[in-house]
Amino acid sequence: MNHDRIRAFADNPFVVYPDDQRYADDVRPGGLLDIDPARGWLERIDAARAANLYTFSLPLDARATAASGFGGADLLLFSTYGYLGLNGHPRIVAAATEAAQRWGTTTGGARLLTGTIELHLETERALAAHVGAEAAALFSSGYDANLAAISALFSRRDVAIVDELIHRSILDGCRLAGVQLVRFRHNDTAHLAELLAAHAGSRVMVAVDGVYSMDGDIAPLAEIVALKQRYGAFLLVDESHAVGVLGPEGRGTAAHAGVEPRDVDVVTGSLGKAFPSGGGFVAGSRGLITYLQHGSAPYMFSSAMTPGNAAAIRETLRVIVDEPQHLATMWANAARLRSVVDGLGLDSGNTATPIVPVILGDTVRTYAWARRLLDHGIYTSAVPFPAVAEGQSRLRLCATGSHRPEDFDRLAAALGRLASEELANAG
Repeated sequence: MNHDRIRAFADNPFVVYPDDQRYADDVRPGGLLDIDPARGWLERIDAARAANLYTFSLPLDARATAASGFGGADLLLFSTYGYLGLNGHPRIVAAATEAAQRWGTTTGGARLLTGTIELHLETERALAAHVGAEAAALFSSGYDANLAAISALFSRRDVAIVDELIHRSILDGCRLAGVQLVRFRHNDTAHLAELLAAHAGSRVMVAVDGVYSMDGDIAPLAEIVALKQRYGAFLLVDESHAVGVLGPEGRGTAAHAGVEPRDVDVVTGSLGKAFPSGGGFVAGSRGLITYLQHGSAPYMFSSAMTPGNAAAIRETLRVIVDEPQHLATMWANAARLRSVVDGLGLDSGNTATPIVPVILGDTVRTYAWARRLLDHGIYTSAVPFPAVAEGQSRLRLCATGSHRPEDFDRLAAALGRLASEELANAG
């Protein structure tokens, strides 16, 4: 590992600043950044720099798969979202290349105007079929997909009852819509039932993640569907970390839970996780999708997905079905990763997926573990508050279809050494 490059990055990750300048010095009285959030973040970054603990946004010099690189040296990624390990798959790269050669690198417009190409429609039909919906629409990101669906369908007269660990994009969609926002305890269907009963007579949206991105656990979808049907609510499920991962052929949480896809009113998701592409989607009834294509601002006022991204999504759907070994390897590796973490006596929470947290509690401790793992040539994501609750800071580890057995041995050795060093220092 290039230790000098790592130390230099952790000291000053944003090279637009001189090495000896505090980032918080850019907060000047009466200036644009003279607000508490900006001051707080810049001071927090300076504190991490001073301790040589900043590891976010490390610029990789090779593709983002299990085997990547930084500073001219090999780097083992254990926090990449690429669950199936398909980034760089020859068929997907060839499809994206062919699309760029045929349609260029952009469509030159928004989808509702001049930005739609045949490939968009083919990809949407294939994606809808994969998740069991009548229709689907592509968006610039999964974040945009949630903003679009919620703000177009709900308003201040409505109520949103959401899991307390729901993704930030759903919360922002609720704020944009102006709905009354109510949270239920994580995966607690009894609490959800109480809240649905309390809001009987209102127009209600229930929103959950299929897979929770920081904990790796799965929504109890069959119970949630039964409750939404009993109380006449609508259900939105964010499948960002579930599509391509859960269910036969990665068809998502409904397939995993044995739920009829049509019983989920709105399916949203990112296409930059198990799918080695970018963008997002909304899937559901034909009427829903036709309405969103005309009545949601993120669809109407954003540039269309690039041909290369659309082609990568379309080909990934074929690869998932044609080559089931990627999904099988991912699940085998998920078991290996849980075995590593649990075998060291570390806290992995209630994970049931390839997302395996190492819950360390203290934020500085979490930063330090991520930084020390870099010295071992292993890149992991430190996740502090506010991405997780206070006192729940963690390393967010992910198993993928491209990890090898020896990668888990290397991770186990590094984590074990950190735990031993910490114990010795405490004594």
